[in-house]
Amino acid sequence: MGRMRRLRRTGYEPVQARSPLRMRLALAVCGVVWGAAAAVGFAVYHQPGWAALCAAIAAVACLDTVLVIRHIRQGPHFQPGRSVPPYRPVDPGSGRGRGRDADRSAAHGRRGPYDDRG
Repeated sequence: MGRMRRLRRTGYEPVQARSPLRMRLALAVCGVVWGAAAAVGFAVYHQPGWAALCAAIAAVACLDTVLVIRHIRQGPHFQPGRSVPPYRPVDPGSGRGRGRDADRSAAHGRRGPYDDRG
């Protein structure tokens, strides 16, 4: 038993999850540019409804741009390694952390990712 025991993968979590912030930033900037251009174009051709809709899309994209830039400036956060589970598994004998749904799924024979029942 010299090798470190690996955690069994459940299929719920990706192996290396990363948020594509730069791609999201590029799409948000495109949304700002195209939304603003469309709003101006529709306003020039006297279509106030469409102009307002495109301006709202540009405003939402602008807000998304600000949020993405904020996330990028925060830098990477702590990412636990493969040997660290996402949370401490609940002790089956303690009864803690089990709600109505857990009891219902146990009654129907469904198992969760950290279920040790045979």
